[in-house]
Amino acid sequence: MPHQPLLVKADRGGTGDDCRRTKTLLGAILLVLVAVFGTTSAADAMPKGFALTSPREAAALRDLTQSPARAAVLRAADRVVGRVPKAMARVRVEGTLPGQGIYDESKEALRDLPAARDLALAGRLTGDPRYTEAARRILKAWIEIYRVSFNPIDETSFDALLVAWDLLPEAARAGLESGASRLFRDFSEGYLAHPLKGNTAINNWNSHRVKLIALAAFALGESALIARAREAYRAQLRANIRADGSTLDFELRDAIHYVVYDLEPLAVAALAAGRHGEDWVAEENAALIRGFAWLEPYAAGIKVHQEFVRTTVAFDRTRRQAGLPGFDGPFDPKKARTAMALAARLDPRFTATGRALRTEPWQDAWLELLIPLK
Repeated sequence: MPHQPLLVKADRGGTGDDCRRTKTLLGAILLVLVAVFGTTSAADAMPKGFALTSPREAAALRDLTQSPARAAVLRAADRVVGRVPKAMARVRVEGTLPGQGIYDESKEALRDLPAARDLALAGRLTGDPRYTEAARRILKAWIEIYRVSFNPIDETSFDALLVAWDLLPEAARAGLESGASRLFRDFSEGYLAHPLKGNTAINNWNSHRVKLIALAAFALGESALIARAREAYRAQLRANIRADGSTLDFELRDAIHYVVYDLEPLAVAALAAGRHGEDWVAEENAALIRGFAWLEPYAAGIKVHQEFVRTTVAFDRTRRQAGLPGFDGPFDPKKARTAMALAARLDPRFTATGRALRTEPWQDAWLELLIPLK
């Protein structure tokens, strides 16, 4: 039987019934295509992975017994459960001082992000919907309004938003999936595509960038993006951490303060990789561990360093003259508390220093609950 064309044009002599049947057939095909491709597109829009905490691990948090860390998280959540989100389309803190531009407004708005993390965690720990609803309210506000600026100094706190998303139950994510996917893709693909310039390609600025790329890639669960994140991480280790463990920023800023800024974001990226069965700690001959070994004597108070004495960056001197804490005098080991807590989770040699830096029973309680120190 000769092949019959699917489409019959009316101007070729088709009857009215022929045209109606053709339109009906086309309509049915269109509905099928919309259904198939619409469903696929919606599914593709949903984040498929997790940044630091898998759904199974998040659900298991309900079984944790009472502990100082659990109590600390619940206290933090109780302080912010009524918080009204202060989401902004853009934030700006880099290169400005308190009272300048939108610095103060941005700093206050960014407090939403750890608040959302603590609330989502409290919701998992207790099953109390007040906490979960409050976390969702904050996440919804930021997901709907925020547009990535590709300045990782301004945006480094968004790691807390990614962790909060991990902890939000599936039912509470309803209606937010496509927006979250857009935001995470901007933090991964967008940052990877955004051009790097000068020292920002290799200094602490890039460490914060790599952290956001890695967390977002893992949250999206896309192997190609994760591979690109790993290569960005490797490149930063090569460019930033020296053979003796010191960093580029120490050369430029003459400050342990900025060694912490180099290493802490990379530790978060490596920790996220470990949660997915990837060993980023061993990359580039364990350069990250070499960096933490260099930092540890200053974090432990064994070595003392006068900060920013020979900095090459004019803004450091401006901040010192403005009286901002930490830009004059000796390095305060407490500034390395979170960095060493992360390092201890990557290598047990740093456990003693990580524990000693706790000036309160359970600082970084969220980290203790999500990734207990062994």
